[in-house]
Amino acid sequence: MKPLSLLIEILIILGVIIKNIEAEKHNKKQKERNVTTQVSVNEVKRLLSHILERRKLIKVIYQRENALGKKKIQRKLRIRGIQNKDLSKRNKNHLRKQAKKNFTDEGDQLFKMGIKILQQSKSQKQKAEAYVFFAKAANMGNLKAMEKMADALLFGNFGMQNITAAIQLYESLAKEGSYKAQNALGFLSSYGIGMEYNQAKALIYYTFGSAGGSMMSQMILGYRYLSGINVLQNCEVALNHYKKVADYIADKLEKSESIPVEKVRLTDRPENLSSNSEILDWDIYQYYKFLAERGDVQIQVSLGQLHLIGRKGLDQDYYKALYYFLKAAKAGSANAMAFIGKMYLEGNAAAPQNNATAFKYFSMAASKGNAIGLHGLGLLYFYGKGVPVNYAEALKYFQKAAEKGWPNAQFQLGFMYYSGSGVWKDYKLAFKYFYLASQSGQPLAIYYLAEMYATGTGVLRSCRTAVEKRLKFLKKRRCIQWHFSYGIELPFKDIHLARRLYDMAAQTSPDAHIPVFFALMKLETVHLLQDILFFKFTMCWKWMKLDNTLGPYWDLFVIGLIVAVLIFLLRNRYG
Repeated sequence: MKPLSLLIEILIILGVIIKNIEAEKHNKKQKERNVTTQVSVNEVKRLLSHILERRKLIKVIYQRENALGKKKIQRKLRIRGIQNKDLSKRNKNHLRKQAKKNFTDEGDQLFKMGIKILQQSKSQKQKAEAYVFFAKAANMGNLKAMEKMADALLFGNFGMQNITAAIQLYESLAKEGSYKAQNALGFLSSYGIGMEYNQAKALIYYTFGSAGGSMMSQMILGYRYLSGINVLQNCEVALNHYKKVADYIADKLEKSESIPVEKVRLTDRPENLSSNSEILDWDIYQYYKFLAERGDVQIQVSLGQLHLIGRKGLDQDYYKALYYFLKAAKAGSANAMAFIGKMYLEGNAAAPQNNATAFKYFSMAASKGNAIGLHGLGLLYFYGKGVPVNYAEALKYFQKAAEKGWPNAQFQLGFMYYSGSGVWKDYKLAFKYFYLASQSGQPLAIYYLAEMYATGTGVLRSCRTAVEKRLKFLKKRRCIQWHFSYGIELPFKDIHLARRLYDMAAQTSPDAHIPVFFALMKLETVHLLQDILFFKFTMCWKWMKLDNTLGPYWDLFVIGLIVAVLIFLLRNRYG
């Protein structure tokens, strides 16, 4: 049993150390949020070092506590009666648990503050502030914060890359059951980054990671067994791993009450809101706002959708979304009516959940023959939202929407026949509608097709086809991209290591030769540009520093100075 006094002393010492560190760097009168604006990357590095040292120290202290605790317990058993010993034990356990809870709660709060700052951050400085909170939370033993800091060390966020330290932290986390740490160690072992190249060890890490709940470890194991990479090729084992990931994602999709609404494409415009650009330029956004106010219904619907989900650099703003949808709906847009129905069905700050209002707008859209509105009414009757459950009505509306080619309605028909909801089970019809919906990329339709092939329900069983469907489903949910980006994000900080990983990828999969060739071409081009333009980059950096030295308007000052010199020269020439 760990003695209470020693635990309290440890907490006091750690508290004093943390307070002293903060006192040296910050003004005591500032609030914690304002304090972070003055924190440098050096403090994050120092805190990281402190975390690693502290964990080693705690391990030694705990071993010492166990030895001392056994001796004291034996002594107390001889001196005191069992009753007094039990009472003392309960009191100490209570105090120890309370102290631990307070310490843990503080770490959780710091981690949540860091997450909030990170989500709202728009600059590297703000992101660095978030990691200061993560460092402090990690210092208090918060495992999630420690995972964040280990990732920062691995990928070199904010110039603090230290792969050796990252591995030490991952190994410590892995012993405490962190599946993220197990997955990271598996990746590093499989490529020999910072540790011995050992595929057998990587397999063990991935296996433990998958057992702990890592979806990425499940996917990696699925791919290895499917392709026979360092394991015996086994389609059934691969199918089982992919199934776990697909089940997890499908469960989240099915629990979501949101109704996917068709994206309105803007055509015949040089720069439109449906482009692949991640960020919408401010001046273009202002132009579209102008068009929306002038009555462009298509633009109104698109701006409403962007604000509804927060895309292309625009903040999620339910009030603006509803504003644009209402303007478009007033002008007769069926799509806008369907969006409003969606907003009231799900509920948010601007449109509180109201099934009756959702029914009203879905009905308005459906009366115009809008497939999305018809599908929305079908869902209301299917789930009994604002109306009694009525499978016959749901079937009618789903069929009308499916005839118009709406994939979500096709999926719902397939699900009704697959599960026997309001109709007789008919796996052939279920397969038909799932297949139709899958052709438009409906993710749940692809998931159920994979289930049918995996179990031989309504079709001839095929492990290979089931795996292919599951992979297609996961690609639709953008899960496949993780392993590639996880492996490439780190090497791009080391071009030579990137070349090595690309070569390994080409050797592992014959299908990867062409994409690897183009990736290597891009990598070599980037490397060449870095060498050729180094001087230019250096000069740009020097010019950027003028903002800090002369202020943000130094360029206007320079322009004014040039104009004055030109006037002086012209006067001398013609004077």
